[in-house]
Amino acid sequence: MTAPPAPARAVRRVGWATVAAIAFTVLAWSSAFVGIRAVTSTYAPGPMALGRLLVGVVVLGVPMLLSRQRWVAPTRREWGFLVLCGLSWFAVYNVVLAAAETRIDAGTTSILVNVGPVLIALMAGVLLGEGLPRWLIVGALVAFAGAVLVGLATSEGSADLLGVLFGLASAVTYAIGVLAQKPALRRLPFLQVTFIVCAIGAVACLPFAPSLVETAAAAPASATGWLVYLGVVPTALAYSTWAYALARVDAGRLGMSTYLVPPVTVAMSAVLLAELPPLLAIVGGVVCLSGVALSRRR
Repeated sequence: MTAPPAPARAVRRVGWATVAAIAFTVLAWSSAFVGIRAVTSTYAPGPMALGRLLVGVVVLGVPMLLSRQRWVAPTRREWGFLVLCGLSWFAVYNVVLAAAETRIDAGTTSILVNVGPVLIALMAGVLLGEGLPRWLIVGALVAFAGAVLVGLATSEGSADLLGVLFGLASAVTYAIGVLAQKPALRRLPFLQVTFIVCAIGAVACLPFAPSLVETAAAAPASATGWLVYLGVVPTALAYSTWAYALARVDAGRLGMSTYLVPPVTVAMSAVLLAELPPLLAIVGGVVCLSGVALSRRR
């Protein structure tokens, strides 16, 4: 009698709740690029980052206080990951992202930032043991070629070129933050992780508090309304739905889902701000997204 065949390796399916969380995150983060661009004439990058993070801390703190979920004390190693995530993805990222959008349009900035998923996949392959397939390397090279085209499209002025550099810096800090967040989510609840890293980011941005108070006192209601929106939706809610999904999907695979952000941002920007990226930047964005798609081939 022959032995029964070994069972095939189960494929981890992504549940509908995770898909919904990813979809909400994409839409919310797309709107964040538009919201930031809408208030750059009123709020400087530092005060803007602090303002949205403070709102995020308050919004996240309410369910933390009301939730019956037990607080899980992070280990020293987990605290290291949380601090790294809070400083890179919440503090530095939000400041340099806003700095980029003071110089270049929302759609172009979103294209540059979304080089991040390729960086996440590359770093995850090395640091988290998720592998470095050949197509990931090819896709990374194509994506960076697209970023070069975006840079060429905005290279007519030094301020625009500086905006491109800020956008790429945002992509790097975004990638570092995701990879630091992933290990913490293996044991800690996703809402607790989001609250902690948002609070760490807010504390790091406190030197901008005097400027935030001064600007808010004279800012039009529309600009402050956008700032509150940035704190509630793209920060508190979308970072929470992202953490929920990241706890259930590997970092490289989830990072690739954000390739939808640039086209959604361009569409929102065209409708709400009457603003479109330069044609060459759009071409570069298509090349970037093609690189992202290639990087997921098996």
